[in-house]
Amino acid sequence: MTVLALSPAALLDEFYISFWIPTAVLTAALAIKLPTIIRLWRDPLLRAVGGLLLLACAVFVFCTPSVIAFVNRLTGVPNISAPWCYSLITAFCGSCLLLIITWRNGLSDRSAATRRAMRWVVSVYSAVIVALWVLFLLADAPEERLRDLDTYYARTPFMREEILLYLVAHAAACLITSRLIGNWVRTEGLDAWLRWGLKLLGAGYVLNLIFDGVKLTAVTARWCGRDLDWLSTDLAPPVAALSAILIAVGFILPHAGQYLHDRWRVRLAHRDLRPLYQLMRGASGEGVPFVLRATPELRLTRRETFIRDVLLPLARHMDTGLAARAYDAALALGHPPERARALAAAVSILDAVEARARGPEPAEPATGPDTTHLLREIGAVSRALRRPDDIAAVRARAARPVARAHQVSP
Repeated sequence: MTVLALSPAALLDEFYISFWIPTAVLTAALAIKLPTIIRLWRDPLLRAVGGLLLLACAVFVFCTPSVIAFVNRLTGVPNISAPWCYSLITAFCGSCLLLIITWRNGLSDRSAATRRAMRWVVSVYSAVIVALWVLFLLADAPEERLRDLDTYYARTPFMREEILLYLVAHAAACLITSRLIGNWVRTEGLDAWLRWGLKLLGAGYVLNLIFDGVKLTAVTARWCGRDLDWLSTDLAPPVAALSAILIAVGFILPHAGQYLHDRWRVRLAHRDLRPLYQLMRGASGEGVPFVLRATPELRLTRRETFIRDVLLPLARHMDTGLAARAYDAALALGHPPERARALAAAVSILDAVEARARGPEPAEPATGPDTTHLLREIGAVSRALRRPDDIAAVRARAARPVARAHQVSP
C-alpha cells in the first residue's frame, strides 16, 4: 500500500476558499442593509455599517492576487498594492472598532470617555496608514510578489517594519474589538438576534487574531532563518476568508433576523384571522378586495378593519345571556379563562350570524352590548373558531339550561 504524505501547504489546498466567496457574502450583506441605509440616511450608525461593509468588500477585492497584479501594472510600481492593501485592512480594523464603540454605547452617549476613545482610534489608525506609505517609499522592494510578499520581504529594511506595523495594528484592533463584543454579549436583556449576531462577530474577530498569529509566526520564522511560509500563504488566506464570512453574517443577522421575524409574525396574524374573516365575509356577503401590491402589514390591517366593521352591526344580534352561559360552560369543560372567553365570544358570534340570517334587523337598542373586548381579541376568537369540536361542546352545554327551562314551563 502506498501512503501519500501531504505537506501542510498541499493539505490546505484541499480546503482553499476563494477570496471571491467572502466578497460575495459581504456584498450580499451590503445589499440587504442598503435599503435601510438609504431610507434612514441621517442615521450615522447605519452609514457606518454601510461604509464598513463596503470597506470589507474592498479589502477582499484588492487583496486578490489577480487584482494585486492589475494594480501593480496600472501604476507601474512593483508591489504598490502592498501599502494599499495594508491601508485598507488598517482602515477596516479602525472602522470596526469605532462601530462597536458607537453601537454599544448608543448615539445618545456623548460622554467625554466615549468621545476620547473615538478620537484616539481615528488618530492612531490614521497615523498607522500614513506610516505604512512612508515606510513603503523608503523600502526597496523591486520584485513583484503576489502571494508571499509578507515572508519574502520579512527581512528587508523598512518593508520589515511595514509588515510588522500592519499586523500589530490589525491584531490590536481585533483584540480590543473581541473584548468589547465579549463584554457586550454577556449583557442581560439583549435581543436574541443581536446576541447571535454578536457571537458570530466575536468568532470572526477570534479568527482574525488567528490570522495575525500565523502571519506573525511565519514572519518571525523568516527572521530566525526558518521557512514556515505556508502559514502565511496557505493557512492565513482561508482563515481570513472564513472570518469575513462570519463578520458579514454577524452584521446582517440582527437586521435580517428581526425583519424575517416581524414578517413571520404579520403573516401568522393574518393567517390566524382567516376563520373569523371567512365567517364575517359569509355574514356580510362581501370581502376585502384583493390588491396585488399590498404589503403583508397592509393586508393584515385591511383584514382586521373588515372584521371589526362587520362585527359592529352584528353585535345587535348577540345574546349577552348566551355569552355568559357559554363562558361558564367553557370553564366547566376545563378550558382556562382566556380560552373560555374566546370560545364564548365565538359561540355568541355564530349565534348572532344565525339570528341575523333567520330574522330582520332588530331595532337599534338604547344601550347595545359591550363589544370592546370582542373587537380587541379578534385573533383569539378566530383561533377558537379553528376548533369546531370545542365550540360545539360549549354550545351544547350552554344550551342545556335553556332547554330545561322550556321543558318545565307551562
